[in-house]
Amino acid sequence: MFVSIVIIALSLMLFLYWFRYTCLLILSTKTAKDYTTQVAAANQLEFPVILSQLKTAVTIEGGVTEMSSLQLSLERDYRLLTGLLRHAAQFQVGGLTVEQRMLMIDYQVMRLMFSVSQRFVQPDHARKALSEMADIVAHFANAMGERAAVAAKA
Repeated sequence: MFVSIVIIALSLMLFLYWFRYTCLLILSTKTAKDYTTQVAAANQLEFPVILSQLKTAVTIEGGVTEMSSLQLSLERDYRLLTGLLRHAAQFQVGGLTVEQRMLMIDYQVMRLMFSVSQRFVQPDHARKALSEMADIVAHFANAMGERAAVAAKA
């Protein structure tokens, strides 16, 4: 019985490690053309500003309240882009890709990590979670731009 619990725990830990590594690998890949700025401008998205604030600022001036407002802006952008991706997936065979589904799960995990670290841990951990959330939104914007470019060529 004990051995089974240890094997299950190890398997779960390895799965979680694989999942995080794969999500970070997906986010680190670069496409031939970056569509994020065009999609952000066309849809009035705020994630490029949030990304630049998070990457340049050592500490965010307003602290917890400022990060909460950034998180709300990211939530709006995320809902808009995932709605667009789901709508566009209805017209494609196969729907959303496995990578997109994984990043959607990762976004929810990072949202939970942001909430927990904002309340109980250091603000730096909350900023890292917020930064990864913004990277996921940027990835979705780029995917949306790629789909629009392919549709325009057809």
